[in-house]
Amino acid sequence: MEAYYFQRLTKPQQSAYHAMKTGFSSLIPSFPIPKLENKDLSDIFFKLRLDCPEIFYVTGFSYRFYPGADHVELIPEYLFEKSKIKDHQKALSARIAKLTRPAQSFTPLEKERYIHDFICQNVRYDKLKKPYSHEIIGPLGQGVGVCEGIAKSVKILCDALGLWCIIAISEAAPAQGIKYRHAWNILKIDGQYFHLDATFDNSLGQGDAIRYDYFNLSDDRLFRDHQPVIYPVPACTQNDRFYYRENKLSFTKIEEVCKRAQMPIRKALPFVFHWRGGYLTREVLLELVTALEAEAQKKGRHAAVSYNFPQAVLSVRFPTELPQTEAVAEDANEGELYTEEA
Repeated sequence: MEAYYFQRLTKPQQSAYHAMKTGFSSLIPSFPIPKLENKDLSDIFFKLRLDCPEIFYVTGFSYRFYPGADHVELIPEYLFEKSKIKDHQKALSARIAKLTRPAQSFTPLEKERYIHDFICQNVRYDKLKKPYSHEIIGPLGQGVGVCEGIAKSVKILCDALGLWCIIAISEAAPAQGIKYRHAWNILKIDGQYFHLDATFDNSLGQGDAIRYDYFNLSDDRLFRDHQPVIYPVPACTQNDRFYYRENKLSFTKIEEVCKRAQMPIRKALPFVFHWRGGYLTREVLLELVTALEAEAQKKGRHAAVSYNFPQAVLSVRFPTELPQTEAVAEDANEGELYTEEA
């Protein structure tokens, strides 16, 4: 697949990128690369591992150089010793092949959903400061990961299924309480670019219920609750492939919501939908809750509503007991991604 970030480097930076990739892939203890500023080398290292999630076993590097030389000697920091890295590589290759085999004949959109659903059903968000949580070995090998490891896992599965996919990174915003960078993916589906944040959907799902609040969002929708990206990415301008719109679960009228809720109420199933009948104000939310409660009471049930305010998505359960609160706000995980330092 295209090495997206590589294509946006200068020629000297690309030479360093290639030298790093070759050295890491060969598991060499130290090797020469073109001499660049420390900041440039750190940036190249970071972008290389966004392009190549299969390089999960290098956590950093140091280097030494001699006055007047046009190269520096790079010394990788490997996560494991050589034989263990090879064991992990073999196991992950087999795991990726097994996971993607059933989806090889799917359409691009079906492949994307297959990958998204695998993450949501099989990966637990892990805030522990474990190195493998930030790499594919976490989600694909251990079933745990933070946003960086999840985004890298989505990319490597997309690569295996022939889907164009990159990892997007946003900056931290301490003033807004966002302590860490966040990572998600951008995919090209049928010639159009869309945001996919499997980490956020993973954090919203409960039990077997998979959420699609961040499945194929445009820029204007995603950046309602995401910070600006630190590296340029393709513009995502279309809203027509947003999951809830594609599956006719996006409504503009309260009566449409109530009509569609009939079957979930009758069968006591979760009902998740998107509101696009104007802004989801407190008043509109109250109207929706009141209408759903009235419909549920007709069947001897109640409406327990939670809502993702930035994305205007509501999740409703229909218990037999009256919920303690009318509606509960949901917060998707911001994730944890650390700045790479050489």
